Amino acid sequence: MVMMNAAPRTRDRVAKAVLYVVLVLGLLAVAGPYVWMALSSLKPEREIRDVPATWWPETLTLENFRGLFSRLDFPLYFFNSALVATLVTVGNLLFCSLVGYALAKLRYPGKRALFLAVLGMLMVPGMVTFVPQFVLVSNMGLTNTYAGLILPFLVGPFGVFLMRQFLQSIPDELIEAARVDGAGEFRIFWRVVLPLCRPALATLGILTFLASWNNFLWPLVVATTEDKYTLPVALALYSVGENERNYGLLLAGAVVVVLPVLIVFLLLQRHFLRGIATTGIK
Repeated sequence: MVMMNAAPRTRDRVAKAVLYVVLVLGLLAVAGPYVWMALSSLKPEREIRDVPATWWPETLTLENFRGLFSRLDFPLYFFNSALVATLVTVGNLLFCSLVGYALAKLRYPGKRALFLAVLGMLMVPGMVTFVPQFVLVSNMGLTNTYAGLILPFLVGPFGVFLMRQFLQSIPDELIEAARVDGAGEFRIFWRVVLPLCRPALATLGILTFLASWNNFLWPLVVATTEDKYTLPVALALYSVGENERNYGLLLAGAVVVVLPVLIVFLLLQRHFLRGIATTGIK
């Protein structure tokens, strides 16, 4: 009997050990490039170009970060990126939750068709709508403006779908009780529904901020003067010369670009994980 009980325990330990090894290897594969990026940003340009590449810098230097602030109008580009990413994120949190609430909890004709349209938009690649979107923004006279960078992304089908799925898990009895007490739909949404949506809002906020902060192609096309460049666009344009690339400047800029997203994730990770775990539960 003891031998029979010991065998399953041994198999469980082996399986757990194998799982830990796989997870550690996965962690190294994911985190390795970021660690190399951070370490290489402290190397001189000559050492970055060495073959084979090294991990730990032989000569520590902050020259790449000095160049980042001296060659680029860094405060302006950082402000542009922060402004665009923040307003796009706030817009998605508000409008996607409003539309998601309407799709999840309200009754009206065409509701199913509207939800199917949202699902259809999820399947359309962004590049398909890129040119029509640019033509529309150009005809409205919004090129090279903050409005042109922000307005096309204030609401998205993924955010609507995410909020709708989460809102379906909120009991209808809570909303009905608020209606019986005389509360209007907007007050119900603001006072009852929205406070319960923190996990989904955190998830949507992190994903939206990340996508907007790293967006490169749209700001590159819409922003035609330097005062409207976002940080990724400025880094790409100023780190590439006629005959060579400045990899040190690129790596230092990449470190700075990653930091705000990392900070946002660390602040909201608890709600983010809860939102991923509960979204879609009815």
